[in-house]
Amino acid sequence: MPIFEYRCQTCGHAFEHLARSRTDLPGACAKCGAPAIVKQLSTFAARADASAARACDSCPATPSCPTARRGCCGGACSHSHA
Repeated sequence: MPIFEYRCQTCGHAFEHLARSRTDLPGACAKCGAPAIVKQLSTFAARADASAARACDSCPATPSCPTARRGCCGGACSHSHA
C-alpha cells in the first residue's frame, strides 16, 4: 500500500495518507479540515542490502566496470566484490 503526501492549500499543513486502494483519498486536511488538499510529488526510498554496500567500497575501477565511470553499481557489474 503506497503512502502519498498531501498539502493543504488553506493552512499549508503537509501530511501523509496511506492509500488502501486506488479510490482511498483523504477527504480533507488532517489539521484544519479544509477540503482544499493537493497531492505532492515525492521521492521514494530504496533499500540496499549489506552486500551492495560492500560492493561500493571494493569494486575494482577497471574500464569495463560501470563503477569506474558512474559511481556504485550495487554489485551489478559482476566483478568479484570480496
